[in-house]
Order: sequence, then structure tokens, then C-alpha cells
Amino acid sequence: DPDVYDKQHASVDVIVVGAGPAGLAAAIAAARSGASVALLDDKPQLGGSLRYEPGSIEGVPAGEWLNAREAEIASLPNLRVLTSTTAFGYYDHNHLLANELLAPTPTAPRQRLWKIRAQRVVLATGAIERPLVFPNNDRPGVMLAGAARQYLHRHGVLPGRRVAIATSDDSAYEAAFELHAAGVEIALIADARGESALAAKARALGIDVAPRHAPTDTRGRHGLRRVEFHEVDGHGRALPDTGRWLDVDALLVSGGWNPTVHLFSQSGGALRYDDARKAFVPHRYAQPGIVVGAAAGHADRELAVADARAALQRERDVADTAAVAASALWSVNVDALGRSATKSWVDLASDSTESDLQLAARENFVSVEHFKRYTTTGMMTDQGKTSNVNAIGILAGVLGKQPGEVGTTRFRPPFNPVTFGAIAGRNVGAAYRPRRLLAAHAAHQAAGAAMEDYGAWYRPAFYPRPGESEHATIAREVLAVRNAVGVLDYSPLGKILVYGADAAEFLTRVYVNNMRTLKVGQCRYGLMLGEDGIVKDDGVVTRWADDSFVVGTTSGQADRIVDWLEEWLQCEWVDLDVTVESVTTQWAVMMLAGPRARDVLAQLGCDIDLSAAAFPHMSARQGHIGDVPVRIARVSFTGELGYEISVPWRFGRSLWDALLDKGRASGIVPFGIESLMVMRTEKGFLHVGSDTDGLTFPQDVGFETIIGKKAEDFIGRRSTMTPEGRRADRRQLVGLAPVDGRTLLAVGGHIVDAGFRSGTARTQGWVTSSFASPTLGRPVALALVERGRARSGERVQVYDGGRLVPATIVSMSAYDPEGERLKM
Repeated sequence: DPDVYDKQHASVDVIVVGAGPAGLAAAIAAARSGASVALLDDKPQLGGSLRYEPGSIEGVPAGEWLNAREAEIASLPNLRVLTSTTAFGYYDHNHLLANELLAPTPTAPRQRLWKIRAQRVVLATGAIERPLVFPNNDRPGVMLAGAARQYLHRHGVLPGRRVAIATSDDSAYEAAFELHAAGVEIALIADARGESALAAKARALGIDVAPRHAPTDTRGRHGLRRVEFHEVDGHGRALPDTGRWLDVDALLVSGGWNPTVHLFSQSGGALRYDDARKAFVPHRYAQPGIVVGAAAGHADRELAVADARAALQRERDVADTAAVAASALWSVNVDALGRSATKSWVDLASDSTESDLQLAARENFVSVEHFKRYTTTGMMTDQGKTSNVNAIGILAGVLGKQPGEVGTTRFRPPFNPVTFGAIAGRNVGAAYRPRRLLAAHAAHQAAGAAMEDYGAWYRPAFYPRPGESEHATIAREVLAVRNAVGVLDYSPLGKILVYGADAAEFLTRVYVNNMRTLKVGQCRYGLMLGEDGIVKDDGVVTRWADDSFVVGTTSGQADRIVDWLEEWLQCEWVDLDVTVESVTTQWAVMMLAGPRARDVLAQLGCDIDLSAAAFPHMSARQGHIGDVPVRIARVSFTGELGYEISVPWRFGRSLWDALLDKGRASGIVPFGIESLMVMRTEKGFLHVGSDTDGLTFPQDVGFETIIGKKAEDFIGRRSTMTPEGRRADRRQLVGLAPVDGRTLLAVGGHIVDAGFRSGTARTQGWVTSSFASPTLGRPVALALVERGRARSGERVQVYDGGRLVPATIVSMSAYDPEGERLKM
């Protein structure tokens, strides 16, 4: 999308949605009281129905009244007007979302998303005209009477030359009078109610009025040419032998008006069916606000304006309004005419018909939410704004109920479709998720690192030399670490400080492992589970004091784990004295790995005793390098002697440079994430997310003994003990080796029986990690395989894309299985 979108927040005393006569009156009254006011309207101009429904208001022509209100608005500095702005969502605490359409220019935003909060909300959203349901009512040329008035007054366009009108309320008469004055021939006004008070005026103008008549059919190949009318009884049933055809080029219909209650419903407000108005109206409020004007059921413009001016002084209930001359004609029934194979369309957008609705009722889809989904009524572009009430009326008739007993579906945001670009705003491209750069980012770029996104961080994948391929680069880096020493920027590793008197108890509940027994200055690898028992994350926990731990997480999960731990503390274990704080970006970490790692680290002048006896594997020490505080954990994800050296973030680049400088004589090389992934697979170390999926329990990755020894409860323990968790045929993480010693097994390739040749077979698992090992000179792989550990040495096949590769189930650790190199 080449366009630019924007977002803006605002806070006002009063939001008025809708700038018709009621909305204008409410906004001006609120602003006069000194309140800050935002007036929103989805049209480019203020006025609403005043622009297409002429007449007078408060003793002056509608146009003059509107001009006076616009002038008054311009004089009120505390009233902000947002035109071409649709309020599409009403959320808790009077929080509204609105989308503003802006004049397009090459550089300015195309749309702006407003997030507005207010003390009070006034909904002056108007009403929506209801169409009539009758056979063949979808022909071009059949339109709402209100639409014809807008064509005439807003655009100067006539809907037709010879027009018929079908109605069950008085507003369509006004359309007839205005079109007649514009030179349109009104062939007939068919009023399903009977004799209207306005019928005499119509006849005085020479317009034929047919009481108790409704349309029963239409004709026309490319547009409307003829309409049939029949007399109908009080239930909308057409009476035989009363029909007549009229030649017309437009049929204007009006079945009454539905208050636009969508935002009110979104706010949590309850509706009631008003039998006098044949419509659903606001009934009970859930948030501080008020509904005024036609949205509250006021049909009279004068009453609507008076009601709106007093809105903010009124209690939060819906005042009674004057009765309106309306009648419910949910559909025209032509069964008595003996016709078949004609369709009466209820939702013109989703093409649902009256017979579809009747079928839904026969199939017992009578709950209004089920009914909506079965028929798709109200699920298309206008979200049922014109069709839903007719559909509810038809369903009520089939069930022998009142529409209020059937109820409405819950109206949800957005009221109108919203551009995805407006929702995103400027958070696109590089700003969608700003890249997190390492403390030594410039140094990695200077070293020619191939940078890639890993989680939220921009990190070196490998460091190619001129003319060197990715494969050759990774092999060189791996061998350098195995034979000498390498350094990796490990700063994105998640680091969460957990401290407090109950920190040990808390972490023992969080981890599969028992962290209460972890001694100060020691490290322990552990797994976290979700409540479902599925492996959530892993990492090394270091205890720095009796009441202080640092939890290590995977880089991509660091932020999520902080939130997750906070949730447990705030919602479940509120009695624990524990504080959780992310320190990921407070400490830069360099991983120094390889048999010469201790020699390089010693040259930095660290005041920590680095000897193997004083500083064994899985322990941690803190001290200084010069004047810089340092924390060092002797842990390894490569399988070699390794140190994770942490310094304050601002010293990360200096530490990186110093390690490369002091390690030059030892053959130090920088290595990237891809090389680390090769080494951890050679060693058989788990990588959560690669070697696990959404079904992996801890016992699937070798933690069954630890679970069995731990007496204390922990998150997810109960789920691991279910029959599903105890199945003997669960997929377990194992090693795989190709039988020929050369073929690289495809990640995602499925495990099948050794005897499988062709056809279909049930998968027994799949390859999770696979690399060509520079250390061993052959491929290594890990896989989740059914009963994998019990099948060690068994021959299987890996199926991928029609190719079968024989392989053997082996130990996960292909390199240094006894771990001697870790203990150097």
C-alpha cells in the first residue's frame, strides 16, 4: 500500500457522534456549558438529513437553520469538528475509535485513526430506512425512498421519470411530494397500512393512492420496467383478483425506520422492541452516555432537537417519544396467488431470501445468532443494517412470536469496514516492529556479518570472508570453536531478574526442576511449561543471592515470559514476596567458547579465579574487568568449554573488541547463530520451537526422571500426568543418522517404517533439526519419533517429497556424549 496512515489520541468531556439536527443541537449545548466537545460525522459536511430533507425547523427553513448552527460552531473554540469521520467502535470506559478520511495528497496521510475518550458520549446516529420484502425485489430500479431524496437534493439526480412508491410509513409521502415538484410523474403510492393522513394531500396533487396495497412482482430485463401491485390484508397477504401492473422505471420503497443502535449496543447497552415504532430502540445503558434524535426513536425533527439540547442534563434513561405512523410489513405473502419459484430477497448483499429464513426455522436454527449464521443474513458488506430487522420480523412470524422475543444479534465493531492501513497507522515497514540492535552492532557490520532477524533482534547469522559461501563460512566457524576459540554476541538472550523472600519458592513452582535447592553461585538448566503441560520455554537459571535469581530465556520469548510470570504473581500467587523485572537490555553478553576460551578470558585482567577447580561447569561468578562490573556464567550451548560474560550494556562493544584483540594469538573467530545451531545439534541440545511443537511434554525431551524426583507441584504438572501425557507411544526426541552417512535428512521429513515403499503411511514423527556436521564429517539430525528412546538402533525411513532416505535412530548426542569437553 503506497499510502500513509496516521493515528491520534484525544480526550474530551463530551463526544457527539452524528452531526444531523439532533447532533448539532447536542454538541452546541455541551460546548456552551464550557465542556470540551468532539463532534464526529461520517459525511464530508455537517447537517445530516437537513441536506436532503427540506422543510422547516424551529420556524426557519432547514438550510437557514443549518447555516446558523455552522456559524455558531465556528465561534466555539472548545468544539472540535471531525467530518468524514466514522465512529466504528465503542469500547469500555467511553473509549471510541473513529476513522477519518483525509484529502489525498502525495505526502499527507490518507486516513487517520482516532482513539478518543470522554466523560459522556452522545449518540445522535440517526436511523436507517427499512426496505420491503416482496417477490423479485432485487431488480435494478428498486430503491429506498430516502435514497431517492438524497439523489434529488444532494446530487440533483432524478431516480426515474415515472415512479411508483410502496410504503408502510409516512416518510415516503414526502419523497413523493418532492419528486413530483421536481417534475417526476408519480404513478402510484401503495400504502400497505391503509388510508394515511397524507393521502388527501397526494390526491390533491393528482397522485393516485392505493391504501392496503403492496408490490407483488416486478419485470424488466436490464432494469425495472413494470411493477405489479395487489391489495393485502393486515398480515401482508396478497388477495387474489386485486392485482394490476404499472409501467414505471423506478420503485421507491420504505418499510419504516430502524434507529441506528449499533454503537449503543457495542457499549453494552440493551435494546427493546418498541411495537409502536416497529423497531428496536435503546433501553438500558451500560456506560455514561445518552442516545438522542432518531437513534432514540424520535421521528419528529423538532422533538429530536429539543431532546438533544437537554441530553446532558437528563438521567441515563431513554425518554418516551411521540408515537409514529408506522406499520410492520415484514414481507409480502403471495401464497394465495398460487405462484411458485419466485424469490423475495431479505439481504440484498448476501442474497438470502425469505425461503432461506423459513428453512432455517424448520431446521431449528431459531436462536437469532444461529439463524444469522445459517442464513448469512447480515453478514455481508452492510452487516445487516438494512436487512436484520426484516429478517427478525420474518423469523418471529414463523415462530409465532413478537420480534422482541426473538431479539437481535450482538452488534460488534467495526460499524463500517476499516482499512487495515488505518489500523496499522505508521507502524509499517521498519516501524512495524523496530529492529533491536546489539550493543556491538557496528562492529558486526564492520566484520562483514550476514545480518538476519532472529525474533525481535537483528543478529549476525555468520561472518563470511570474501568469496566464501554460507556453507563454507559456517563450517570454518564451527571448526574454529571446536579446535580453538570463538566469540558470539549473545546479548539478546532473555535475562529476567526474580528477587524477593519467596523467589526460590516461586521459581520452583514455575520450573519442572527444583530451583529451591539451587545454591548461590550455581546455574541450572530448566524447562517451563504451560498449564497444559506443553513445553513453553527453556533456559539457564543463575542464583546470585539467597533471594535473587536471573532467569535465562530464549531470545524470542523474553518479553512474553516476563508478562507470563507477572500474570502468575498478580492473579494467582498474590501472597508471594517476589518482584520480576526484565534486565535483558541492561547486560550485554558475549559467549566465549572453545578449548582456549579460558586462556583468552584470563588475558582480560578479570579478578575472578578462572581455574577449573574454582570455577566449574554450571557455576557463576561476579567481579570486575578493570573498573567494569562483570558477571560470568560457565555454561555452554556449543558443547565446548564456555563462558557467558555479562557487562553493562554500554560496555558491550568494548568487551567484543577486547575479546577479539586478546584472542588473536589463540585463533579466535566471531561466529553467528547458524554456526551455534550446528554445534548444539551435534551435541544434541534441545532448541525449543525447533525440536518441540504445541504437543511436546517435558517427558518427551528426557525430563521424566526429573519430574519423578520432584515432590513439589509446578505449573503444568497435572497435565503431564493425564492419560495423554502417559501414553507409551508419545513422540520422543532422539537422534537420527542416515544409513549411508552422507545424505542430509530434510527438516520436516516424516518418519515411516523401514519396509514402506509407496502409497500412504501413518507418520511416526518428523525431523526437527538437521545439519551437515563439519566436526564429524557427516550429517546429524534430531527428530520427534514415536517411542523413540525405546527404538534406539532401529532402522526407519525419512519420507520427504516422494524421496525415502534410510536412517537409524541413535543417541541425541553425536559429539562428546560424555561431556568431557564441557568440564575442561
